[in-house]
Amino acid sequence: MIGLIQRVSSASVVVEGETVGAIDKGILLLLGVQREDTAASADKLLNKVLNYRIFADEQGRMNRSLLDGGYELLVVSQFTLAADTGKGTRPGFSRAAAPERADELYRYFLQQAAQQVTTASGRFGADMKVSLTNDGPVTFWLEV
Repeated sequence: MIGLIQRVSSASVVVEGETVGAIDKGILLLLGVQREDTAASADKLLNKVLNYRIFADEQGRMNRSLLDGGYELLVVSQFTLAADTGKGTRPGFSRAAAPERADELYRYFLQQAAQQVTTASGRFGADMKVSLTNDGPVTFWLEV
């Protein structure tokens, strides 16, 4: 499972002109599900996302996580993160999970996240327009 996290001061997702998910200060997570991923993979990545210390403490150091309070999570499915870009100039998607399995793990991830932090989401499989104000910029690639 792959997560591209961005520290944001705000982020939103629009589908067909409707805002389906939005957050204020927190993390925008672009989530890629690979063929071999399981619920255990989702749990491991979620734990990392929730505890990753990318917010400033009183001294301005990145020592605070989503769980330290006052932060939100916006999760957007993005199968292109699982692309094989090693050869040629066209990505291959053989490493990505089948849509049904990816949707199942995406929903599982959202359910688990919502039990711990304020969570919003995009819409799986939809043509989404994602807007964000990257705070920093601060962006990290997480893979489990």
